[in-house]
Amino acid sequence: MTDHSAATDGDPAPGFLTGFSLLLPITLSTMAIVLLAPILPQLLADFSTVPAHEYWVPMILTIPALCVAFFSPLAGMLGDRFGRRRLLLLAFLLYALVGIAPIFLHSLPAILLSRVGVGLAEAAIMVLSTTMIGDYYKGAARDKWLAAQTAFASLSALLFFNLGGQLGAFGWRTPFWAYASALVMFALVLRFTWEPRGDAAARATVVGDGNGWAGFPWRRMAMILAITVYGSVFFYTVQIQASSGLHALGLSDPARIGFLTSVASIGVPLGTFLYSRIGRWPIGRLLLLEFALLAAGFCVMGLAHAPAGFLIGCFLNQLGAGLLLPTLLVWAMSLLSFEIRGRGAGLWQSAFAFGQFLSPVIVTLLSKQAGSLAGAFVLLSLGALAGAGAALVAPFRRGEQPVGGAIVHG
Repeated sequence: MTDHSAATDGDPAPGFLTGFSLLLPITLSTMAIVLLAPILPQLLADFSTVPAHEYWVPMILTIPALCVAFFSPLAGMLGDRFGRRRLLLLAFLLYALVGIAPIFLHSLPAILLSRVGVGLAEAAIMVLSTTMIGDYYKGAARDKWLAAQTAFASLSALLFFNLGGQLGAFGWRTPFWAYASALVMFALVLRFTWEPRGDAAARATVVGDGNGWAGFPWRRMAMILAITVYGSVFFYTVQIQASSGLHALGLSDPARIGFLTSVASIGVPLGTFLYSRIGRWPIGRLLLLEFALLAAGFCVMGLAHAPAGFLIGCFLNQLGAGLLLPTLLVWAMSLLSFEIRGRGAGLWQSAFAFGQFLSPVIVTLLSKQAGSLAGAFVLLSLGALAGAGAALVAPFRRGEQPVGGAIVHG
């Protein structure tokens, strides 16, 4: 099965297994946090004698995301300079090695150091797999695979949360074995991909000055990156805060809260599916719809007096989030020619991860300002509404790289 694309210079046409091999790695970013969330109480108990353990132990979950925020641009630069595929393969091996390391480590500092390694590998994996999708596919096929990353990451979160809980029953070290799954992804990428080469001009640029930024669309990318940070804060609010919101409305059973939150989160893959149908709309119209859905969702969440109404708001919000992320990613990739695509993808991933880091901080500040979490949701609704207003008046437009600069053309 192929996507009606033909590769240049004798490269094979990328088919389903090529795309799937590059789609599957997006789950590793979800695994880094979600898989370990159920065992956090066990980790806190086991390291309770370590000074300031209540601060250091949760960093086992969050350090990888911070590393992605800081090192994704470097990963993109290295991919442009030395080739995407070989670095991606090395990153899989590093991820598996340092990912399972806590099984054998007994010192909290050593475990934290291993998590830095996970973050470095994760940054390379996320940036390079996304870049290679941009290299291999063009037009609607590229949009499809990039959009599928959002849906796949969301669906994998539901799997990893339950898997982490089940494995955690055998002790907090057991879930770390799941990181060895990166070796399966290594085998798939090794078998079904090849080193993207681009056209002759692009190859000359990469060989001649793989670290250069000539021709990089700084002004337009800066706008997309700013919107990405802004949208990422909204995207992660429901995923991080929904359980607290349900608890405030009277629910106390963790299993029921987790189940209801996962049901509401189905809005993300549904939003991504909707994007596959309307993704060629003008950028301004897409952003208007997406921020309007985010605003409506936050408003319903903030004004809800019962869990049912709250969950309806969560669903609306996640529907908008599922539309927003592929819109921003596809938009960014449309600006990037082959020789700068890795760096652009790295900057985009960094912006997205930075928004993830900022989300709980901003919600905490807004909660203090408004006097409650519900009040914070109302303020976030106003913030999303401002984004919809900007989309209504700003002259947003796509880039010119759906075909030019890709390694495939039909």
